[in-house]
Amino acid sequence: MCLATVFKQSDDSVIFKNVSRIDVDGDKVVLRDIMGDEKVIEGSILMVDLANSVVKLRCD
Repeated sequence: MCLATVFKQSDDSVIFKNVSRIDVDGDKVVLRDIMGDEKVIEGSILMVDLANSVVKLRCD
């Protein structure tokens, strides 16, 4: 199983860990972790690095 850590692009702070699913709904990015917890972030995906399980978002 490949789980990701999602970072905020502006300061490299961690937004969410163990992310198993990412959905995009307009200007919102919906993150779900392996436990089913969900976070909705207003922003956009800048980069996905599958080899290192890293996702970077542009958000405020």
